[in-house]
Amino acid sequence: MSAPPQTGTTLKRAAEGARDRASAYVAGLQAEDGHWCAELTADATLESDYVLFQLWLYPPENGQWQPETAPLIAKAVRSILDRQLPDGGFNIYAAGPSEVSASVKAYAALKLGGLPADHPAMARLRNRILELGGVQAANSYVKINLSLFGLFPRRYCPNIPPEAALLPFGLPYRIASWARAILLPLSVVHAANPSRPVPQGFTLDELWLPGASPAFRKDAAWFTWRNFFLAIDGALKWWERHGSAAIRRKATGKAEQWIVERLAHSDGLGAIYPPMMYSVMALDVLGYREDHPVRAEALRQFNRLMVDRGGRFFFQPCFSPVWDTAIAAYALEQAAPGNPAIRRAADWLLAREIRRKGDWSVNRPRTEPSGWAFEYVNEFYPDIDDTAMVLLALSQSGSPAPQRALDWMLAMQSRDGGWAAFDADNNWQFLSKVPFADHNAMLDPTCADITGRVLEALAAHGVEPRHPAVRRGVQWLVRNQEADGSWYGRWGVAYIYGACFALRGLAAAGESDREAHILRAGEWLRSIQNADGGWGESCASYDRGAFVPAPSTPSQTAWAILGLIAGGDAGSLSVRHGIEYLVDAQRPEGTWEEHLATGTGFPKVFYLNYHLYKDYFPLLALAAFVKARNETD
Repeated sequence: MSAPPQTGTTLKRAAEGARDRASAYVAGLQAEDGHWCAELTADATLESDYVLFQLWLYPPENGQWQPETAPLIAKAVRSILDRQLPDGGFNIYAAGPSEVSASVKAYAALKLGGLPADHPAMARLRNRILELGGVQAANSYVKINLSLFGLFPRRYCPNIPPEAALLPFGLPYRIASWARAILLPLSVVHAANPSRPVPQGFTLDELWLPGASPAFRKDAAWFTWRNFFLAIDGALKWWERHGSAAIRRKATGKAEQWIVERLAHSDGLGAIYPPMMYSVMALDVLGYREDHPVRAEALRQFNRLMVDRGGRFFFQPCFSPVWDTAIAAYALEQAAPGNPAIRRAADWLLAREIRRKGDWSVNRPRTEPSGWAFEYVNEFYPDIDDTAMVLLALSQSGSPAPQRALDWMLAMQSRDGGWAAFDADNNWQFLSKVPFADHNAMLDPTCADITGRVLEALAAHGVEPRHPAVRRGVQWLVRNQEADGSWYGRWGVAYIYGACFALRGLAAAGESDREAHILRAGEWLRSIQNADGGWGESCASYDRGAFVPAPSTPSQTAWAILGLIAGGDAGSLSVRHGIEYLVDAQRPEGTWEEHLATGTGFPKVFYLNYHLYKDYFPLLALAAFVKARNETD
């Protein structure tokens, strides 16, 4: 690390130079139509799932993959192997430990892809899986996928009945939108009880840990929600054998209608990998031909997630154009007001406002539709986080935001005062005890990062601090602060992310930086700074339920600086050292490098690398620092 600039005027000038280089770099990435969309990457599980999906679509003949499929399977195998850890397993985030579900998926995919069981990589992987508890220790999501091919006993998988589509009072809408989009098509597949062919003699018997039961383990207490739902699961398995065929047909028909309706107004069901994959499977078991327009389009949208170029092969979990465009435009507004890229971005965003009632309207039926989705087209699923970020971007772009978007966001406030991602009041905690919920993604509760961003967006559009919704949001943040002064960040890793956007929201809502909760948060951020001047946090924070340090990253350093400045600290040594870190780590072309995951899909299960986080968040932090110094000089 070269000698950093010192303090005072020298540091401010260095920050201005870094800001301007970053502005030029980010603006240069804008597409001709005005939007940004960087790569979004994850772990090897997507490529592993892809191999199983190809087994569904194009079963091998005489033990050989079909000619049109074989080259892609070979690329997937190479992509998976490239990420194998020295201990033989696979992790779910960079620098993380081996994880059993990811490792089981990888083993199945590699073996299906042609690697023999005695291959050194397979032997190391098998041994690691057995050390982690064997296939019995994998989550239900993995077991269900394997059961579709007879590779795991169906009787040890949770039952997913399509009759859920018939439940009254909007009960399917009490689970998170992404879980709903997975479970409805998966229930159709599960009810059909398909037995897809696998190569003759192919099994995963070697992954079974001797003596470990595959059955769900009951709690010791007589009544717990887990035990209750396990009893329900037993009843559903009985229903599957003896229940009414007429009711099942009706339920399957309603689930089909639900799926097809949403496919018509999205780039794939939910516009995210798992439901997009399961929707194709569901259409198959429902009898849709390969050339049926609905089925063909569903598969086309799934295949768009594939990146196959320049020797690189991987799948993106989805696309992030609205998110990237809103943050990039907002950062440019703060750093380079008047940049022509800002107006082009605003026009692109305004054209993508959603005007259709989606799943959210079940709980808010009288609210006029508005908002923005994360992806290019996903009309049933606008989300509050993207909507708040778009409104922030529009607030200084010269393009006025529609009032209905603000009204929609206000209407989506939950009763507890906070905001969640896709729905309001999606917080029935007992549902997290259903057998399928071990993938940790059944609910969409309110969270600090989104609540803070919404408060910031409301303030940017003139909503006064005394507004009841603002006061309730502030109270939610104060009430949900961690004992150490941080906040739990749901959609970014992790407590640094939560602290940053909680502090920005509180500042925008008019909270004094002398309040105890603000001071405690600032002290916490300063206390976790790394020796190199930056900040870093591991995804392991979610497993431990508390901050776990990691090497510094540009995005997390930027979040910490933004949080400190929002809390009234623009001149401490911590902030200066953080700015020095960003200035020194910047590459000549104005970008930064970042290899660790700082985005969160599902805590403890799935993490994301947003490939523009390393650029537009440092740009925003540098702009905030320069602005704060200008105000005090």
